[in-house]
Amino acid sequence: MRLIELFNDKKFYKSMLKLALPIITQNLVLSSLNLVDTIMIGRLGERAIASVGLANQYFFLLNLLLFGIVSGSSIFTAQYWGNKDLPNIKRVLGISLISGIISSSIFTLGALMFPRQILSIFSKDMDVLLLGSRYLRIAALSYIITSISFSFSFTLRSIGQVKTPMKVSITALAVNTLFNYLLIYGSFGFPRMEVEGAAIATVFARFIEVTLILYIVYKNKYQVAAKLYELLDLSSSFIKQFFKVTTPVILNETIWALGVSLYAIVYARMGTEVIASTNISATIERIAWVVFLGIGNACAVMLGNKIGSGNEEDAFIYAKRFIIIGPSLALLAGIIVAVSSKYILSAYNISPVVYNYAARNLLAFSAFLWVKCFNYICIVGILRSGGDTKFCLLLDTGGVWFVGVPLVFLGGIVWKLPIYWVYTLAYMEEVFKLILGLPRILSKKWINNLTVKTKE
Repeated sequence: MRLIELFNDKKFYKSMLKLALPIITQNLVLSSLNLVDTIMIGRLGERAIASVGLANQYFFLLNLLLFGIVSGSSIFTAQYWGNKDLPNIKRVLGISLISGIISSSIFTLGALMFPRQILSIFSKDMDVLLLGSRYLRIAALSYIITSISFSFSFTLRSIGQVKTPMKVSITALAVNTLFNYLLIYGSFGFPRMEVEGAAIATVFARFIEVTLILYIVYKNKYQVAAKLYELLDLSSSFIKQFFKVTTPVILNETIWALGVSLYAIVYARMGTEVIASTNISATIERIAWVVFLGIGNACAVMLGNKIGSGNEEDAFIYAKRFIIIGPSLALLAGIIVAVSSKYILSAYNISPVVYNYAARNLLAFSAFLWVKCFNYICIVGILRSGGDTKFCLLLDTGGVWFVGVPLVFLGGIVWKLPIYWVYTLAYMEEVFKLILGLPRILSKKWINNLTVKTKE
């Protein structure tokens, strides 16, 4: 197929934009408000930034575990939606909710009972541990309701209902930012609670989020407005097939998250200034990344729908389009980040050392953004949509554990390199995944129609 024919499809772009734009908007608002939150917390000092960053590192582990559950569920949901199979979509939602609530309950108990012990894995700075423990104990109360929001939001996205999660998330995040302002500094007569105020704002925002999404889904009788018996109508064969596909996804996200957490441990052992710089640069990186989250999620839904409806050749054509469009846009985004980062960093009340570290971290991010984008579209958007979850597990975890983790430990602990060079070494895992992922896509071995394999 000639290049002009590969991209001459208005219906493709219309569908991609319809799915991607609300997700991009949602994540842009999320990342922008997180940037504002980080700046607000940052005005309390570098230890406050570091403490909240480490506490959120614990949530990062849960977040990726939940993402593994809902991402695995979305594989089935997207394909069932292509086949217009509503009963099985509701069953998948039921398994997603049960798994998410159990997982988040375990993390909540851990945070409530052992906050300092958990955070001491990442840092030995007693001031940071004290502040982080106070934040974590409160923020952990949001974990279970977050898992419920995740399940409904991702299920809605997989059936093309992307605007509802976007509107709900933006509302909740606006509430979070408002109460951060009121409670961190004690504005307009509210008590000054500093990092604990930020945690309370997070819990309140998550409560608003889950309340709104459940109200909208059931009031408007959306397709996922399942009754309890529909969520629990689960046969052993259905559960077995579900976990056969999704277990590698859950393991993928969990094992990968543990590897990335080891990066954070190395950064933390390099000093509080390094922790502050990586937290700041990561917040800015998330803003640049929102476009590619949208494209990757649109890819997963569109390919899943095509495979579920039996149009496997169209799914392969779509895959080729996405792996060209995404990285091309990422090259442009990398240039923008490199040029604008110094202006964004000037808003922070940080030392010259932290400023210099963060600026150079962002240069490393800019250089490898296109590779990172390719891998996200490859793993989350393409291979998973076809049910090729075992290969994804080997590719993703192999990259972080056999390439990223050894290089980061060598760079940060043994060679004592500056943080920006250690940051660069971490991106070698992305290069590894690119080299192995592209041939897998071109082989078509990832295309599996799961709707014909699942038995009720």
